[in-house]
Amino acid sequence: MRRPVRRRPAGLPLRTIAPNALTALALCSGLTGVRFAIAQDWHMAVVMILIASVLDGVDGQVARLLRGTSRFGAELDSLSDAISFGVAPALILYLWSLTNAPRFGWICALLFAVFCAMRLARFNAQIDATEQPRKAAGYLTGIPAPAGAIGAMLPLYLWFVTEEMGLPELGGWLRQWWLVAPWMAFIALLMISSVATFSWASLRLRRNIRFEALAVIVAIGVALISAPWPTLIGVCIIYLGLIPFSARNYARIRRQRANMSAAPKPTAPLP
Repeated sequence: MRRPVRRRPAGLPLRTIAPNALTALALCSGLTGVRFAIAQDWHMAVVMILIASVLDGVDGQVARLLRGTSRFGAELDSLSDAISFGVAPALILYLWSLTNAPRFGWICALLFAVFCAMRLARFNAQIDATEQPRKAAGYLTGIPAPAGAIGAMLPLYLWFVTEEMGLPELGGWLRQWWLVAPWMAFIALLMISSVATFSWASLRLRRNIRFEALAVIVAIGVALISAPWPTLIGVCIIYLGLIPFSARNYARIRRQRANMSAAPKPTAPLP
């Protein structure tokens, strides 16, 4: 009698290596930002967080393009986001400003990192949910972790601009802990809040404005290369300014859905 052939356990598909490698690079970039912050190279510290945000946006697209999505990749992505956009920005801002108030500053840094992890945990808990009305309508709950990290470092961008303009006194005010700590707390609350925010991945452009949208994207890219810090300041202000409009639009969508569900359904005529 022939022995039954044992099948080898299925390994990790090769197509999942590329997106997971990008996620690991994002994690390395976020941690490298902390290393530059320890060396007081604040420009490179911020650049590393920006690179991590770009890699975080690319890895998901690559995974869907190669059909390499996996549960392992989702867990690795959440761990990378928690470190790159929660722990790393908190440590960078603590070393830059909050060390002047060691106790209160460290509490704010801890809250920012913990709130970022809580937001990611809430996101993971809703992955398998069948009904996600906000996602179906094209909205997110709270601001995403990369946007929170970029927004939390707004005082740093302003400080860089004051250095370039030769305004050290104004830069000294921007570096005060009593200004940076409340701003970090505000961004942390936005991350775990239930405010509906726009999801850029769900936006659909009309065919007649695609060329204009491409021109705007190119202009933003050129601005980031030539004048990165003023451009980031403008992007942060515009994004935060859109939050009230996104909350109002989603409230209108909720009312429309409630009215449609409450409306009586037409009954079939009797024969």
